[in-house]
Amino acid sequence: MASPGLLTEVDQESLSRGFRDGLRDGWRERRRWQPLAEAFAMLRLGEQMVTGLLRSLLLRRFPWEELLLQTWFTIRVCTLPALAVSLPFGVILALQVGVLAQEVGAVAFTGAGNTLAVVRQASPMITALMLAGVAGSAICADLGARKIREELDALEVMGISVVERLLVPRMLATVFVAVLLNGVVMFFTIITTLLVSVVLQDLPPGAYLASVTTLADLSDLWLSLGKAAIFAVMCTVIAAHRGLRVTSGPTAVGDAVTGAVVINFVALFAVNFAISQLWSQIAGGPLG
Repeated sequence: MASPGLLTEVDQESLSRGFRDGLRDGWRERRRWQPLAEAFAMLRLGEQMVTGLLRSLLLRRFPWEELLLQTWFTIRVCTLPALAVSLPFGVILALQVGVLAQEVGAVAFTGAGNTLAVVRQASPMITALMLAGVAGSAICADLGARKIREELDALEVMGISVVERLLVPRMLATVFVAVLLNGVVMFFTIITTLLVSVVLQDLPPGAYLASVTTLADLSDLWLSLGKAAIFAVMCTVIAAHRGLRVTSGPTAVGDAVTGAVVINFVALFAVNFAISQLWSQIAGGPLG
């Protein structure tokens, strides 16, 4: 008979099994709420970046040199990829809209359909995807590398805010480049649809240009620019959040960059859908 103060082998096995089951259930519960916790952490980081921007401007310590460097870097790495994507996208869009317009007998509205699709959807999405895939990756990798080298901790020890010194200039640079690049992508994509419609579908250029303003108006341009700016802020916040959470080693930096790109792509499509639906309900329009 076992002593009252000692556990039998059966009791020890039951205790060990219960401990393992408890750890497993706790891990599952943590994994279940982890996406929501990360979303709130990103929102918190976005709030810190906005307040850091206002604080640095009011205290006259905004890092203008860093802003110029990041702006030039973003322009260099994002312009050519965005233009390379806009050209084939314009070809596909022109062919699809042209065939549809011929089937329903609305060839005169080919230019209007192409322009509306480019201004409202294609241009800001192409810009955002390029920023997320190129500039966002660079931001995440830079911050992650600084994190594992303990440079960010050193800045905090010296009393320099990482948010004001590193994150805010990158956010403003991304927004500035996004707005400019959105206009460039819009122009090239519309010109591509025009050339495809005229050369391959024998549509008179005068008829195409005359229908451009039939559906799209100035409010659609403001919507496109607003989308580009919002997407740029999202890309910066998500990339910075993933970069700051790197714990150890170059492998962790690579994983953070991959995660940032994936999250950015999913979030961009979701937010684009929400903004488009909200705009259609508020402003209406030809297709609203």
